[in-house]
Amino acid sequence: MSNCGHTSISWHNTTQPKRSLDGMQSCEISSDSTDDPLSSGFRPHRQPRIVVIGAGLAGLAATRVLLKNGFTDVTVLEASDHIGGRVQSVKNGEATLELGATWIHGANGNPVYHLAEENGLLEHTTDGERSVGRISLYTKNGVAHYQTNMGKRIPKDLVEEFSDLYNQVYELTQEFFQNGKPVCAESQNSVGVFTRDLVRKRIMEDLDDSESTKKLKLSMLQQYLKVESCESSSPSMDEVSLSEFGEWTEIPGAHYVIPEGFMKIVDLLAQDIPTHTICLCKPVRCIHWNYSAQHREVIGKSSHVKMEDNHNDNNHQRNEDPLILGQPILVECEDEEWISADHVIVTTSLGVLKQNHEAMFSPSLPEDKVLAIEKLGISTTDKIFLEFEEPFWSPECNSIQFVWEDEAQLEQLAYPEDLWYKKICSFDVLYPPERYGYMLSGWICGQEALHMERCDDETVAETCTELLRRFTGNPDIPKPKRILRSSWGSNPYIRGSYSFTRVGSSGQDCERLAMPLPYANSTKAPVRQLHKVQLMFFSFAGHSNKFFVRTHNLKTFDPFETFSVFNWNFM
Repeated sequence: MSNCGHTSISWHNTTQPKRSLDGMQSCEISSDSTDDPLSSGFRPHRQPRIVVIGAGLAGLAATRVLLKNGFTDVTVLEASDHIGGRVQSVKNGEATLELGATWIHGANGNPVYHLAEENGLLEHTTDGERSVGRISLYTKNGVAHYQTNMGKRIPKDLVEEFSDLYNQVYELTQEFFQNGKPVCAESQNSVGVFTRDLVRKRIMEDLDDSESTKKLKLSMLQQYLKVESCESSSPSMDEVSLSEFGEWTEIPGAHYVIPEGFMKIVDLLAQDIPTHTICLCKPVRCIHWNYSAQHREVIGKSSHVKMEDNHNDNNHQRNEDPLILGQPILVECEDEEWISADHVIVTTSLGVLKQNHEAMFSPSLPEDKVLAIEKLGISTTDKIFLEFEEPFWSPECNSIQFVWEDEAQLEQLAYPEDLWYKKICSFDVLYPPERYGYMLSGWICGQEALHMERCDDETVAETCTELLRRFTGNPDIPKPKRILRSSWGSNPYIRGSYSFTRVGSSGQDCERLAMPLPYANSTKAPVRQLHKVQLMFFSFAGHSNKFFVRTHNLKTFDPFETFSVFNWNFM
């Protein structure tokens, strides 16, 4: 079996205990009821067996709804040693640091906000932590310090002047989708190309600015695009589709931090799920769907496969073929166990699907699903936490933004491996200090984030310290006493932070990916009948600071309840 400990968390030189849930190591499947909640005419002798792959927010939400609506034969297979997916809350003294999801973006109609509010998770959220604006910060108080690589701070009025210009152009990027505005060929349907060209044009047309001021603004443009890339989890904004950028609906309201940790949301989703339902350290090798005589022949030749060892004898009849039992799917796990099922819900990340879809499904997925997987984008956004004995920043500073003056005219913000640190766009000050101490959170995305993940803690700490000294002009900044960082890109069960709509893709690709299999036109059964559906796909799609609800074809579960897939993200 593959190592399931890739996501264990530790501070440099300080090992933190792994999170575990008692009873979750067992992978028993229960069939407690003989009543079928789907249809009195469909297999009245037993419950349909449903396997959910992944115990992140999507998998837990799906399982919760299934159990609520009377499905008792549900098993969740989680590859790692903990639930929560890309939610990772790490205790640091009295504080909780988030390597993954951090903010609840907006309140009105946001199911995550309502879940947190109803359960008292926001009672200790300070007013300052309810940050506002399109880019989320740890506090709405204070000001961002824009520092150049020459060790100089850019004047606040110049920053505000450029910010106004950038935001005007940003609003224009929303109009192509929202107003059906045609995209000009010069933009290459790219948010990055469109934004860079238009902002540069307006900067150069401003007759009131000196050449040095124009250069600073052009350099700030590059820094803003780096921040935008972290927000979108894209390698570059050049890869983000301009025609689709306005598809995501932003929820009004502040960005809320959960002081006790975002993991509390995971715990709430999991609290009504029996512990034996969730199997940890259970990576899946292949899903054999549309099980047929041909598959039986192949599997029958595999001497290591023992169907009778599948969980417990009460639920699995020895020497009985799953097809005879009416179960058209076999889930092959990496520990050589095979689990039969009527339906499988796949909640793995897009990054995992990109890496493994050819080997993960037998037969292969339909061509349109494969194209959707290939066309949609996902990249890595990582955090780097640095803890200091004392603050070297002023009390009003809420972030330190890195502006490289020598990048003013660059077209591509991609760097060789040894210069990965140039993709770090900023360090935010964690607020309030009474809770976090003196802590900074750095941001890096794209291929450079993967380069960072391959470095050891000591190298990253030293590199970040040198950056802070260089940009603040303060050579006396000490090394941090501790460092903690994420590694979402190299995690084999995640492979990326969250998805984005890449040039050439659209929201329709999300819809295609979510369509259940087999397709309605390949069966005589109506699409809304769950008992004819074998594979369903859904997960939490991401564009930071945005909120988008897609019900896809998960309405299959009507009349009991419709799944709403809600967005959470890192930023």
